[in-house]
Amino acid sequence: MPPTSAIHRILLVTGEYPPMQGGVADYTRELARALAAAGQEIGVLTSSKARPAPDDPGVTVFPQIESWGWGLWDALDAFIADWQPDVVHVQYQTAAFDMRPAINLWAWRPWSQRPRALTAVTFHDLLPAYLFPKAHWLGLRQWMTHALARTFDIAITTNPEDTAQLRPVRPDVVEIPIGSNIPDNPPADFQREAWRTRWGVPADAALLCYFGFLNASKGGEMLVDVLGELVDRGQNAHLLMIGGRVGASDPTNYAYLQKVEARIAARGLSDRVHWTDHIPGQQVSAAFHISDVCLLPYQDGASYRRGSFMAALEHGMAIVTTPPVVPYPDLIDGETLLFAPPDDVRAMTDAAERILTEGALKRRLGEHARALSRKFGWDAIATASLQIYGMAKP
Repeated sequence: MPPTSAIHRILLVTGEYPPMQGGVADYTRELARALAAAGQEIGVLTSSKARPAPDDPGVTVFPQIESWGWGLWDALDAFIADWQPDVVHVQYQTAAFDMRPAINLWAWRPWSQRPRALTAVTFHDLLPAYLFPKAHWLGLRQWMTHALARTFDIAITTNPEDTAQLRPVRPDVVEIPIGSNIPDNPPADFQREAWRTRWGVPADAALLCYFGFLNASKGGEMLVDVLGELVDRGQNAHLLMIGGRVGASDPTNYAYLQKVEARIAARGLSDRVHWTDHIPGQQVSAAFHISDVCLLPYQDGASYRRGSFMAALEHGMAIVTTPPVVPYPDLIDGETLLFAPPDDVRAMTDAAERILTEGALKRRLGEHARALSRKFGWDAIATASLQIYGMAKP
C-alpha cells in the first residue's frame, strides 16, 4: 500500500450514521470530519435511514444500504468499484449491522473480485453477530468476529480490554481510543439557573446526571437506587437523564427502559428524575454544566469504548463509575474519578455524597478528568488512523 501521502480517498462503512442515534453513528461522523480536515476525501457508506450533513465539507454521505444481509457483498463490491477508495474502513458494532454476519465475511470470500483497497476495521465492541439458535455452542459466533479481525489488513480496538481479548487472534491489533462525541461547547447564552429551569431542576438541588442510552449493561436501575438512597439520607437530590432513552440499534433496550421507569415510579421518584430526550450536542454540553456528579454505573466496568464516559471526561465532570475489568493506568480512584462496585448501592451512594459535600474533591476530580480528556482529541485520532494506513503492508 502506498504511504500516507498517497492516500487521498477513504471510505467509512458504518451501520448507523446521524440522524440515527448511537455512539458509532456519532463516532463515525467525528472521525469523518477530522480526516477531512486533515486533507482527505471522505465517503461514508451507511444505512438508508441516515442523512447527509450539509455542514461537513470534504465528507460525502451515501445512505444507500437498505439491509445488512447477504446482499451487502455485491452492494459493497459495486460501490468500491465505482468510487475507487484507497482505504475501506469498517466501523464495526454488531448491533449497528442489525446483528447480521455479512460484513464479517465480506473480506474472507476467496472468490471476491473487488478492486484492491487497504481494508481496516475498528471494533467498537466484540459482541458476536447472530447466526441461528445455539450457534454459540459450536463457537461459530465468536469465529465470525475473529474472521473479521483476521481477514482485514488492519484491526483496531478502542480500549485495553478488547485489545487483550483480540490479541491472541490478531497479534498486530492496534489500539486507538475513541474521543468524545460531544465537545465542551454549551450555547453562547448559557446560564446555569435558566437551563436547570428548562428541565425542571430546582436551583438548589444536588444534581446527578447520566448520559447515554439505557440498557442492562449500563446500570440504569442502580441510578434509581442511588438517587433514592441520597434522598433517604436527607439530600435534595435530583437526576438528569441526558440524551435519547433508547438507541436505534438494539430493540431490547426498550424493555429495559420500561423496567427503569417502573422502578422510578415504585420508589416515588418521578418528580426527581428529569429527561432531556434526544437533544443537539450544545444542549448536551449545557446539561453536563448544570450537573454536580456524573453517575455511570456500568455493569461491565468503565471503559474508553464508552462514548458517554469520554464525554463526561471532556466536560470535566466529577465522575462516579465502576472499576474497569483490566487496569487503566490513567484512571486513579480519588484523583481522576471515584470507583464503586457495580452492585453496591451503598458504596456508590457514599461516593456520590462525598462529591456533593466535599468541594475540594469535586474540583480536583473535574480538573483531572478534563486533563485526561485532552489525550483523546479527534485530530489525534485522525492522525493515528492515517499513520496506521500508511504503515500497513499491501
